[in-house]
Amino acid sequence: MWKDIGGREAGQIRPNSFANRVKSHRLSTLQLSNYKDIVSPHKGSINSLQVDLTEERYLLSGASDSSVAVYDVQRATDYEGGGHIAKHRSVFVVDKQHEHGHKYAISSAIWYPVDTGLFVTGSYDHYVVMNFKMPGKVYRTAMSPLAASHMLIAAGTEDVQVRLCDIASGAISQTLSGHRDGIMTVEWSTSSEWILVTGGCDGAIRFWDIRRAGCFRVLDQSQSQLGRRPPLLKRKRPGYKFVRNGPLVASMMVSISKSLSAGQNSSVKPRAPQKRSANGNGVRQSSVGRIPAKGSVRQRLHPGMLSSQDRATAHYGAVTGLKVTEDGMYLLSAGSDSRIRLWDVESGRNTLVNFETVRLQTSKPIQLATTQDPAVVFVPCMTAVKAFDIWSGKTCLTFRGHYEHVNCCCFSSQDQELYTGGNDRQILVWCPSRLISDGVDAGPMQDQDNWSD
Repeated sequence: MWKDIGGREAGQIRPNSFANRVKSHRLSTLQLSNYKDIVSPHKGSINSLQVDLTEERYLLSGASDSSVAVYDVQRATDYEGGGHIAKHRSVFVVDKQHEHGHKYAISSAIWYPVDTGLFVTGSYDHYVVMNFKMPGKVYRTAMSPLAASHMLIAAGTEDVQVRLCDIASGAISQTLSGHRDGIMTVEWSTSSEWILVTGGCDGAIRFWDIRRAGCFRVLDQSQSQLGRRPPLLKRKRPGYKFVRNGPLVASMMVSISKSLSAGQNSSVKPRAPQKRSANGNGVRQSSVGRIPAKGSVRQRLHPGMLSSQDRATAHYGAVTGLKVTEDGMYLLSAGSDSRIRLWDVESGRNTLVNFETVRLQTSKPIQLATTQDPAVVFVPCMTAVKAFDIWSGKTCLTFRGHYEHVNCCCFSSQDQELYTGGNDRQILVWCPSRLISDGVDAGPMQDQDNWSD
């Protein structure tokens, strides 16, 4: 480590590369903290964990005893062991004794994306935040971290429809139909506020654009590509720039040449009147959700695909976990078939990353977590949590500390800490080692040095 610090001071190591090496080293030294302890007030299994998105200071937990709690992970409430062990007790707890508390197990607890004064819960009592009545048990809730035009909560329940609950109006504004069994997990895109990804007990992963009817993509595990795409914006043609187009991060060429003079403009032939499209507004629609033209006939898929594509599956069993990477380019999925898959969001194809064989829970959703790079994904694997290199599928680290099955994990990119919760009612903190070694040896995670350069 001191060698890298010296190299940075001498200008031999670039800032991004140095930052990545430090992060990689801290990740490689994650271990069960012996100086930080979260005191759980829950009397049931921990089903959900999330650190707030604004300050990354407050940890929210939901449990099967119908209680939800908030902890300040940066300021301890008291100390033990001669001041060496920081105890973080709950700032407040809301349980079934509260007038607006849930009656049954809380399956999902999430922060409102832009305010730490509001959070959303979903429960097996068929309610989301006590205002929205669902037709069955609520498995997962999600809010878009990018939303500026809506305040929608996506709720996945044991019913076949996904429901969008509008906080502003206090009503269910939209239902999304397509799954053939209950929806165990929902996740918003990190590149567009309009795109929602859902995973169901039917083994399907569906992409929805909430501005239009029907899903526009169903992932098929048999459709694959080898490896990941090259980085965007790596090469530019003179006089052009790349523009990121929507949720699928599709690159299109846009001319930025300003060399046209008034005489040149006048010499351009007038364009023929544009034919009005089927939607009547004269604007050509995107090719997303369509199949290539066959002859002179251009077919439209239902509502964006053929029946054979509509029945495609991503897992041989229920989809129990979804996680979109921070850059919005890839999607990680876990299923009851004990498989983990990495999908290219733009192409919708399986990247064929061979994640090492693991055992996953099959009866309830699990909560995955990724680093910000992204380089590592944390997956609850029965009584342990495993960290996998996203691009090779190899196990980087294994965290053992829970006595029963682990249900959820959450990674704080600010503090480089991992929080895990399980059926043993405990919330464990995994922190980087405080010892500084002479060299950086991050194993499989070492290859990320130049990703952000």
